[in-house]
Amino acid sequence: MSEHSFATRAIHAGQAPDPTTGAIIPPIYQSSTHVQDGIGEFRDGYEYNRSANPTRSSLETQLAALEGGTRALSFASGLAAEDALLRGILAPGDHVVLGNDVYGGTYRLFAKVLAKWGIVSSIVELSDADAVRAAIRPETKVVWVETPSNPLLKVVDIALIAEIAHAAGAIAVVDNTFASPALQQPLSLGADVVVHSTTKYLGGHSDVLGGAVIFGDDRFVDDVKFQQFAVGAVSAPLDAWLTTRGIKTLAVRMRQHTENARAVAEWAAERPEFAQVYYPGLASHAGHDIAARQMSGFGGMLSLGLAAGADAAKAFAESTELFALAESLGGVESLIGYPPDMTHASVRGTELAVPENIVRLSVGIEDAGDLIADLEQGLARIAR
Repeated sequence: MSEHSFATRAIHAGQAPDPTTGAIIPPIYQSSTHVQDGIGEFRDGYEYNRSANPTRSSLETQLAALEGGTRALSFASGLAAEDALLRGILAPGDHVVLGNDVYGGTYRLFAKVLAKWGIVSSIVELSDADAVRAAIRPETKVVWVETPSNPLLKVVDIALIAEIAHAAGAIAVVDNTFASPALQQPLSLGADVVVHSTTKYLGGHSDVLGGAVIFGDDRFVDDVKFQQFAVGAVSAPLDAWLTTRGIKTLAVRMRQHTENARAVAEWAAERPEFAQVYYPGLASHAGHDIAARQMSGFGGMLSLGLAAGADAAKAFAESTELFALAESLGGVESLIGYPPDMTHASVRGTELAVPENIVRLSVGIEDAGDLIADLEQGLARIAR
């Protein structure tokens, strides 16, 4: 399957027709357990749904094919995936270098959960190679990259960070949720492991929760697979099937998300109400050149800084109609949020605190003109 294009792999990898009936869509194996041919003799390796399920296996094959990995594991949420990965590859006393603009839930996992287990993390500006090198310690095991980042759309040079990590005996883990494998494939750039909240662009329809870990080689598969089995935060059969269904349209959806987001960003860049437009597709963005080199498109996410400050940002987030006020991202419908009080409330008062004047947009695949008109009427409402 690796010889085929991305769009073809998204539709066909792990999706062979049902051999019994010929159904073009593989069935949902909604079973909690599997009959054994003898004690300990598992049919095709299936024993119990927590250890493996055919529907989840199909999704994992699909995910590995999309990212160019050797294996993938599917979880109940993005944070469950991150937790299993980190507990599988780290031990108390280990150190992680973490970017200074990451999803609030990821920071919370490191600061509030893994810290109690003895994992130490340092926050650094990942676009500063010297700062990354200075932050690495003898006990550093992971450099954690999120690019484009959430919510400030910072762009990190994956190949450079992977080179720095490897020189120190550490690995590079990339959260590829914002870009999706349709636009960026970190393993091909030197990263060792990729993580996703499949809830977002991979599922794509705001109807399923999930997460994934994709491995560039087999070094860590068994350890993370053991965590998945022992702790049990696996994706349910229906959730895995819904994610698989969403992935089949990922290539075409991401083209439209990107086209719409660029139109919105270019419109916003001309409006005096916005002091900042955070979108890597704009030539004015600090990471534009790197993004153009390592991504095939700039994605559907952007953030806007209201010139009038925090109160204006809050009011604007509550004034749109097509852009629904909600957390999450990556669905076909457009969403707006106020990160300081929503997705990134957990980083308030820390060095990861986000500007108080920003709103984050997940630009959907509606008509771009309608979306811009909605933002214009939102601006008009807060100006009254």
